[in-house]
Amino acid sequence: MKRILTIASVIMLAVSCTEKNPFLKVWDTPYGIPPFDQIKTEDYIPAIKEGIAEHEKELAAIIDNPEAPDFNNTIAAYDLSGQLLAKVSGVLFNLAETDADTTLNRVEDEANKLLTAHSDEVFMNKKFFERVKAVYEADQSGLNREQQMVLKRLYQRFTRNGVDLDEDAQQELKEINQKLSDAQHKFGDNLLAQSNAFKETFGIPVSAYPDEMSTCTDRERRKAMFEAYSNRANHGDEFDNKAICLEILKLKARKARLLGFDTFAAYQLDDKMAHDPQTVDSFLDEIIKAAVKKAKEEVYDMQKVMDQDIKAGLLPKGSRIEPWDWFYYAERVRKAKYDLDEDQTKPYFKMENVRNGIFFAANKIYGINVEPLQGVPVYNPEVEAFKVTDSDGSLLGIFLTDYFPRSTKRGGAWMNNFRDQYVDKDGNEVRPIIVNVANFNAATDSLPALLTIDQVETMFHEFGHALHGLLTKCHYPSVSGTSVTRDFVETFSQFNENWAFQPEILAEYAKHYKTGEVIPDSLVNKIIEARKFNQGFMTSELAAASILDMKWHELTEEQLEGVDIAEFEKKVCSDMGLIKEIIPRYRTTYFNHIFNSGYSAGYYGYLWSEVLDKDAFDYFRQQGIYDKQVATKFRKTFLEKGGSEEPMVLYEMFKGGQPDPGAMLRARGLAD
Repeated sequence: MKRILTIASVIMLAVSCTEKNPFLKVWDTPYGIPPFDQIKTEDYIPAIKEGIAEHEKELAAIIDNPEAPDFNNTIAAYDLSGQLLAKVSGVLFNLAETDADTTLNRVEDEANKLLTAHSDEVFMNKKFFERVKAVYEADQSGLNREQQMVLKRLYQRFTRNGVDLDEDAQQELKEINQKLSDAQHKFGDNLLAQSNAFKETFGIPVSAYPDEMSTCTDRERRKAMFEAYSNRANHGDEFDNKAICLEILKLKARKARLLGFDTFAAYQLDDKMAHDPQTVDSFLDEIIKAAVKKAKEEVYDMQKVMDQDIKAGLLPKGSRIEPWDWFYYAERVRKAKYDLDEDQTKPYFKMENVRNGIFFAANKIYGINVEPLQGVPVYNPEVEAFKVTDSDGSLLGIFLTDYFPRSTKRGGAWMNNFRDQYVDKDGNEVRPIIVNVANFNAATDSLPALLTIDQVETMFHEFGHALHGLLTKCHYPSVSGTSVTRDFVETFSQFNENWAFQPEILAEYAKHYKTGEVIPDSLVNKIIEARKFNQGFMTSELAAASILDMKWHELTEEQLEGVDIAEFEKKVCSDMGLIKEIIPRYRTTYFNHIFNSGYSAGYYGYLWSEVLDKDAFDYFRQQGIYDKQVATKFRKTFLEKGGSEEPMVLYEMFKGGQPDPGAMLRARGLAD
């Protein structure tokens, strides 16, 4: 017998569901950390729908305001709206990358559809835009610089999202955005499945690939691993990404044309520091030439070691260095040239000690303190929580670390926010909740988590992003923390890498996991001397990936028709002069940065930012790398200001002049 619900019972049921959904309540948790233990998968979509409804009401109030538009009633009102959506999204999209299952993936897919449609409705709303435009075109002299940047960014979001298009074109753009959302999600799912398959086949996570390739003496196993690694999502099966990549590229090219740009690269770069594809192409061309020249010397050195193996009968006559040999023979050369290998250094780089070293460096340079937090909610047992305070004891934020691989976590390393920093409508400062995620070597039954030199640098790198998020002191969320242009954001993460192997910092954290002995000076000197080793390879693969990214996004809709991915990659690598022993750091089918993240026509940003980072560190060295005045200036000029000023204006405020374009090449040993 069917049960008939009365209106009263329906209302009671709705109220009951609302009361149970943790997103729809104030979080009574320490520091407002999400109550992860209370959140269920089925809570996300209802909360997102409620968040969209709430945001629509906030927008309607802005649009229908009878008062003349001004910064406070239009721009600030919008910037501080949508807090429920931000609350849900901050949890969902972090967990979808770190702790997902099939069900959560489906939820993420549905959430993306809802949020994409909602975003389109907001930024194609002509009435809303008229209010924003009125403020933008009015006299801005009464606004402070942060307010001017918030206004500029909001105005650009409209103009870059099709507000001026006619109704038919807007509808087409909405369809493109939905299709892009679906395709990008599918790309990520396929790549995660392929990365898990790699682990099942070879017994190591994808993140351990370089380390394994450096030590594996079995050449056939190295070849098999290389071919599996470099052909992820490229096997012609259900997880093949080739068709999805082309679909994404075509959709982006069509989107760019609708918005008045010849290519997606031109569209993407229009509001970045580099501004246009030609500038990026010239920048990368200079780098790849210097890198490949150095890489050829590295091949020569490795071939001499391989020749010794041939002479000893370990390899057939005529064997030559192949891509699957690079890590192995580079490590052999490094051992011979610098008497240094990872087996010597790893015992001094226990994960917990390195993390303590990062905290020590932040204290020494910026005066901040980091202390463990016990008994607070975390989303996975492997996650650890910390409280970050300033020298005066005031709260800067909450910092979470999630450092080890899981089958539910995507590869790589990154920083993200669960909550942004801003000042709320009542004037209360909201401090951020930041997470650093990685896929480092996990502990085993016999060993603690011991890191490679590269992993140590990565930990410092991601904490550099965290510092950018934690130290920010902005009023508006749209410009706080890491909300800067994509080709500027890596400056501060890469800058923080410079401290990893400073002797004074090493002495505090690099201690043998068994004996507690501080890393000896002789080993420190070897590490420092070897820092520029293999930079021909490292820079070539990074620049090659950046060029591949640009060349894909410089194609028009017509040029993408009938493109063969393998042939296109081959031609791009040939045109740039890449030697056969090296492939781009990411090939097309597993290039997550550009197909499922925000780095489309923007992967060059790592190298672009490195010019700024290395030039800034040269300035530190000239003044004394622990000079308090310089460190305070760096903190206040960059880390506190977020996106509240144009990047180059900030840089010139800090240094008093333009960056030296040769700083990065010199730091990598590619130029005198």
